[in-house]
Amino acid sequence: MASANVLEKAVVVSQENHPRPADAADVEYGTAGFRDLATKLDFVVFRVGLIAALRSKSTRSVVGVMITASHNPEEDNGVKVIDPNGGMLEPSWEVFATELVNAKNFEHTLEKVIKSANVEVEDPATVLIGRDTRLNSEQLAQSVIDGVQSLGGTIHNFGLLTTPQLHYLVRCKNTEGGYGEPTEEGYYRKIGEAFARLRESMSTDINSKHYVAKLRLDGSNGIGALAAKKLRDYLNKTLNIEIYNDGKGKLNYQCGADYVKVNQRPPEGVPLDTGVRCVSVDGDADRIIYFYICKSGEFRMLDGDKIASLIVGHIRSLLDDAGLSLQLGFVQTAYANGSSTDYVTNQLKVPVVCVPTGVKYLHHRASQYDIGVYFEANGHGTVTFSDDAKEKIAKVAKDESLDVFQREASKKLLCFIDITNETVGDALSDMLLVETILHSKGWSIDDWNDVYSDLPNRQIKVSIADRSVIKTRDAERKCVEPPNLQEAIDKAVQNYKNGRAFVRPSGTENIVRVYAEALTQLEADKLAHEVSCKVYQLAGGVGVDPSIQQ
Repeated sequence: MASANVLEKAVVVSQENHPRPADAADVEYGTAGFRDLATKLDFVVFRVGLIAALRSKSTRSVVGVMITASHNPEEDNGVKVIDPNGGMLEPSWEVFATELVNAKNFEHTLEKVIKSANVEVEDPATVLIGRDTRLNSEQLAQSVIDGVQSLGGTIHNFGLLTTPQLHYLVRCKNTEGGYGEPTEEGYYRKIGEAFARLRESMSTDINSKHYVAKLRLDGSNGIGALAAKKLRDYLNKTLNIEIYNDGKGKLNYQCGADYVKVNQRPPEGVPLDTGVRCVSVDGDADRIIYFYICKSGEFRMLDGDKIASLIVGHIRSLLDDAGLSLQLGFVQTAYANGSSTDYVTNQLKVPVVCVPTGVKYLHHRASQYDIGVYFEANGHGTVTFSDDAKEKIAKVAKDESLDVFQREASKKLLCFIDITNETVGDALSDMLLVETILHSKGWSIDDWNDVYSDLPNRQIKVSIADRSVIKTRDAERKCVEPPNLQEAIDKAVQNYKNGRAFVRPSGTENIVRVYAEALTQLEADKLAHEVSCKVYQLAGGVGVDPSIQQ
């Protein structure tokens, strides 16, 4: 039985300071945690504070809570819990979070969660808190603090952080510094100094052949801009980063990685010159998209697929040079461009697997390899290294019986590991990985983009009466319900060269997302339209019928 005094305090604080409005809609904890208009989130984040405290007590470890809505509009906000390993919240606890936040009988549900999770409520709890730059984030962070402290937990409030920084800090705390120094400065020092060290070991010149050590960064008017400014000081002048959309404008408005990816156009506020590398991060700096203006004056975007392919190729090369036989794998979702899958499979000879959409699926599958690379097309991704892989790489680096070439390749891999934030997708860490590779190859962004050509694609949303009628399998690439929809999709795809299409339901709205790609943009657009019409006809479409739209 839970301690009556502890429970009583939590119930009182909830009722008096953070009550659930009678008309509050039910919500579900997903990959992004909980998100909504900030004005609706007070009771939600308070209850997440309770969940974080209970998770910490249950695991007897430090956990994190991040206040952010990432790439969402400025008026939105959100909250998510970071598990002791620095990763996403364990799925069974997502259920507990959903139950507690939606509970109308709060005290009964809190007791139920404590019993179901076998939590000793008198055990200690430690929770790290970070927040993005939204004006209401500080107030919501205080609501989390109220929740943690009402269950007797200890708070370490780090204030303004990127989401990946908080993931890093949680892992550092739980490895007692084994993963790195558990401070914001420790984060910059680890990835920044490793980057500078590797850069200086490869060349006395910060430029290399076609590579110019100059980069323009779109900070999305968020925390990423602030963090990038601090990171620059640790790079030892090896990379000139010009920062735009640095917080003076509206968060995520006509800027940021999501804006660039969705609209396939450059952000406002960033000067554009031919051939100059530009990079956009999102509102909490866990996504990254590269872009530039080519010689013909056209906009070119290099998304998560391009970034991942570059990283996979570089690691494959270093492993070969070091003479290391480690299992390297590449994990994608159905949204990955078909050209990237073909390039990695047939040119790089690295196995590719597809998993359902969602970081938790990607990260879990990647961690099953010695070295796993995963990215979503939206620019969220990272690299994971097993402990065994790290030990083998370190052993080769120290083995003086091997030739210098092998040892140097292993030392480069060790620096590459230090630059990587293995806990989660990290825009700043991923940026340094890309810059490291381009410098080592002496490539311009044109050289990188020319490695393979993306197939043109189109995404469309179709409103339906009930999203639950859509059922998929094969990592969301095949639709099994409603009947005849997959057959209709297959028939449409047959009419287009290099055609591919799939549908999947939204996790939060009654809409179906349609993805299509083909040899030309016109054909991709046509295929997407045909499939959207079939979804509307066979899955209970509502609103305007796409078949009568221009």
